[in-house]
Amino acid sequence: MIPMRDGVRLNTIILVPNSATAANRSAILLTRTPYNAALLTANSQSSHLGSSLYGYDNATDVIVDGGYIRVIQDVRGKYGSEGDYVMNRPFRGPLNPTPVDHATDTYDTIDWLVKNVPECNGKVGILGISYDGFTTLAALVHPHPALKVAVPMNPMVDGWRGDDWFHNGAFREQNMSYVYEQDGTRANDARWWTSNFDDYDMFMNAGSTGELARRRGLEQMGFWRKLVAHPAYDEFWQQQAVDRILAAEPLTVPTLLVHSLWDAEDIYGAMAVYKALKPKDTATGASDEKLFLAMGPWHHGGSIEDGSSLGAVKWNEDTSLWFRRNVLGPFLAHYLKDDAGEATKPVIAPVTVYQSGTDIWQKLPSWPVVCTEAPNSVPAAKPCTAPPARLYLEANGALGFSAPAASQPGYTEYVSDPARPVPHRARPIQPVCYEAGCTWANWLGDDQREQSGRTDVAVFTSEVLTQPVRIAGEPIANLVASTSGTDSDWVVKLIDVYPDEVAGDAKMGGYQFMIAADIFRGRYRESLSTPHAIPANEPERYRFALPNANHVFLPGHRIMVQVQSSWFPLYDRNPQTFVPSIFNAQLADYRKATQRVYHSAADASYIELPLVTMP
Repeated sequence: MIPMRDGVRLNTIILVPNSATAANRSAILLTRTPYNAALLTANSQSSHLGSSLYGYDNATDVIVDGGYIRVIQDVRGKYGSEGDYVMNRPFRGPLNPTPVDHATDTYDTIDWLVKNVPECNGKVGILGISYDGFTTLAALVHPHPALKVAVPMNPMVDGWRGDDWFHNGAFREQNMSYVYEQDGTRANDARWWTSNFDDYDMFMNAGSTGELARRRGLEQMGFWRKLVAHPAYDEFWQQQAVDRILAAEPLTVPTLLVHSLWDAEDIYGAMAVYKALKPKDTATGASDEKLFLAMGPWHHGGSIEDGSSLGAVKWNEDTSLWFRRNVLGPFLAHYLKDDAGEATKPVIAPVTVYQSGTDIWQKLPSWPVVCTEAPNSVPAAKPCTAPPARLYLEANGALGFSAPAASQPGYTEYVSDPARPVPHRARPIQPVCYEAGCTWANWLGDDQREQSGRTDVAVFTSEVLTQPVRIAGEPIANLVASTSGTDSDWVVKLIDVYPDEVAGDAKMGGYQFMIAADIFRGRYRESLSTPHAIPANEPERYRFALPNANHVFLPGHRIMVQVQSSWFPLYDRNPQTFVPSIFNAQLADYRKATQRVYHSAADASYIELPLVTMP
């Protein structure tokens, strides 16, 4: 029970491998979690460290092979720790007038550990996934001198822009169960319950998200009340966005950001932090670099699991094992081992990223690599990003790189009916879960054929490719669209369509593999912080980024773009009638709307593709 500066004691479990002694000291690997330190250090009842740790948030092979002291701590207010729990506790300031936050708790914990664990060599690394990635980032605010390295993996960073709670204003209602259980009791023993086997039915039967919350008693949870009170990107969200906070801090601790390219929970956070911190990494040489990035073909937390596939999509190796052996393990050893020598050149590249399609790892100087020419006209390193190419949505469901002709028909039309929202995956839809038999984690890799056959999804498909199309970076959706309603959601999906037949893997014939996709709530097209009704039946421009991708559309494949107005029940239904708060929409507010996606010469819709050139 380690005391914090305000007297609250935090439950901390310290596992010392037999190899670590006062004479043969080891570094500490710390994780701070709301997910039960006792459980995470005893996933199996065993006297062997590897068996005890094997499970969530433990890169077991790296920890055991490295001989590290493993420390896991319950954050304040959870499980064995004293104090009050606050979901994503804000840093000290306007949203947190107390003298403590995750940064101070981490500082106080490290200070106690290096003074009271005789087997410690005085060096501490911190790492963690998801919420534990958020607490890892918090350690970078006024860090303790003994903190030598940080590895935030799939961290929660901005809950409104694109992580757990909202995406561009659309509420991720399948996370209601998480709020209920995590915020309800210290030990997560108040359990969410379901009323249907299919989550689609459960959320539909309740009507609005607010009504389901009322039926479950969710109003008792403090964080739920905050969500309902702040549906827009106001100061509540802006002031606790971790990327903004870190951008105002010096970068002093070597940090490896780990991002999953198909992360169904926190696909925004790591890349937002990288973008915010990269300008601060003003290294004059390789030995001075502080910021590193690894991007793998994984689901949320997939880097510590088997990485041979993403659902039905198979890679040519266990990509997670490759990452742990070639990136994570060497990186930690470089900064934490007494004999590693911090002054030597880091053993990993500034950016290590997996390129899907070709199934290769790439080592890059930055992300993305910008195409520039040196003064002496020596070409820049390859691969590098060329000027974005516009992939235009065209009439009759076509898709191509040529701007629409003046004679091209003006729009593609579909009817969006809130009574029949487009499911985000094939039904029956599982809840968010990670137990045996759960497929939730891989849903971003699901085949999109079911959606492409619906009449309320606009589909645009290219001709069969004769040359590879390589992208690296953020695709940007530029949609010109109208609705007969006064509010609307817009979902844009960039898809790789496999050949009709795939030799040796027949079930992948015609597979529609989603490469990047996201949702935008139309009421925020003018201002993320102030919603506005949409003028009915008038074309409006919507511009928003899709998640980062590093992919090659191979010859023989086709490129597809799908546009729809619901992604249910992952996201709450837009009533398509402007109301002050969609949380409390009434049944009469949910109305059909005629949606038009424009593709004329004057009102062109397109995706900006971050094309890359290759040697």
